[in-house]
Amino acid sequence: MSRPGAGAPSLILTGGQVLTLDAASRVVEAVAVRGDRIVATGSAADVTNLAGPGTRIIDLGGRTVLPGINDSHLHGAAYGLTRPPFALDVGSPAVTSIADIVTSVRHAAAGTPPGDWIIGLGWDAGYLAECLADPRRLPHRGDLDLVAPGHPVCLTDFSSHMVWLNGAALRRCGIDATTAAPPGGVIDLGPDGEPTGILREAAQRLVQEVIPAPSTGQRRRAIQGVVAELHTRGITSYTEPGLGPGGTSALLGGLATENWTAYAELVAEGVLDARVTVLLLPAPMGGSTADLRRGLAELRRPESADPRRLNAVGVKIFADGVPPNRTAWMNEPYTDGGHGALCVHGATPALQVAELREMIRTAHAAGFQLGVHVTGDRAIDTVVDAFVATQEADPRPDARHYVIHGDFVSADALARLAAHGYGVNMNPAIKWTISDLMDDVVGEARSAYQWPVRTAFDAGVAVCASSDAPITEPDWRRGVAGMLLRESKASGRRSGPEQCVGLDEALRAYTVNAARQDFAESWKGSVEVGKVADLCVLDRPLLGADPHTVVETEVDLTVFDGRIVHER
Repeated sequence: MSRPGAGAPSLILTGGQVLTLDAASRVVEAVAVRGDRIVATGSAADVTNLAGPGTRIIDLGGRTVLPGINDSHLHGAAYGLTRPPFALDVGSPAVTSIADIVTSVRHAAAGTPPGDWIIGLGWDAGYLAECLADPRRLPHRGDLDLVAPGHPVCLTDFSSHMVWLNGAALRRCGIDATTAAPPGGVIDLGPDGEPTGILREAAQRLVQEVIPAPSTGQRRRAIQGVVAELHTRGITSYTEPGLGPGGTSALLGGLATENWTAYAELVAEGVLDARVTVLLLPAPMGGSTADLRRGLAELRRPESADPRRLNAVGVKIFADGVPPNRTAWMNEPYTDGGHGALCVHGATPALQVAELREMIRTAHAAGFQLGVHVTGDRAIDTVVDAFVATQEADPRPDARHYVIHGDFVSADALARLAAHGYGVNMNPAIKWTISDLMDDVVGEARSAYQWPVRTAFDAGVAVCASSDAPITEPDWRRGVAGMLLRESKASGRRSGPEQCVGLDEALRAYTVNAARQDFAESWKGSVEVGKVADLCVLDRPLLGADPHTVVETEVDLTVFDGRIVHER
């Protein structure tokens, strides 16, 4: 048994499967907590013998205990602000058609003062009946004009890389047939040469600059609501990937530094019951090295009253878009043509590559960890080349840069990341959501390869997995099942089964590997003596369970910092 010195535990969980996820992947029967620390692990008898008169003992009855889950790429403030009462839910399964969305907007317009914005999130053409019946059909401004002619409407798609506006919103933003899209952005035009209402990638900035920003109070309430929801899912840590002047969420109208202010206030008041790692976003999508330098000068490295609750460790940069929108930069063309592109400043691909390399060099030289949003294989190779070249020119012993998403990362790129101690943060729950759609976008072979988790683990990369909420719900169970099964949400069809991994690897991607990404593996991420007491108790034994039942698992208990913060 592993145990510390004297002092009775405040809490003992005993009689179950405690998956420690330590270096040896030990499974023990019990764990004891005193204050905010784990003080013993081992057999039920040995750990229970440590109890004192004030110890709460919980009989697990065979249930599984895990380290607190770490969703290592979760837009927490955005997730909170994109849900009722702050915004409409226009995602599946709440809606199944454009007609459903129109009905939702009609109801919202009836209760909204004329001229005020109506915003929402989540629509996905791959699940809308009209788009499924005619693949050429996309949402159009006219659909919304019928029911909200007097309200500007902005509905962000599930990926947050595309928005759907009505005519009132286009007029409010000054967008017409003559408007030029900003670098890295696209304004869709119809056969009549007029905007259809669809804006892609950096073109969303045209809306972001106009939508009123939420107040700090609204942001605080949204964050606290999210943390409470995360506790019900066993999540005690997450990475907030992108706070700063480069925020481009058209839905939220300028995340900027206000979200940091909201988080910092909650920490200073001692009411943020989560461990939030922050990537700063100094430059917008489509931005330049000059934008990055200005943003870094504005942000510096903000201070936190408790770095174990809120800590800015890195910088996020956008390299390209996303494959479903055909904006990821690919070596081979999409099935309907085109290769996508980088989304940084530059008039030609060569100038964009040079700009991206300089942006990476600048952030590295400033001492930050780098998380680069990059999805296409050609773009990923460009980023990995830049990582390696920057490290060779300006060596840092433990930079821990990483690729965010890495949809089509090659085996060679993974080997190079592993060789330098760099990482990749993948999204298996998004794979579960879009795998059938991607067959039509990139072909069956590339679709099957998307998010090659098995190849990444085999290369020696410390793979992290995350929800990217609000892109998908912050539900690690879907991600674990996705890594175990590689099955489609829509059809159940397997996509790339050779990329499946085992339960231990899948759980590590949500715990100890994610702690490493946070530079925090010495004090969180596994159930070991001396580490913080962040734990979750499931409603059943997980070892040996049918992988299909993982998504049905409930979280019975969540412990954060030694305190029970959720009990079902």
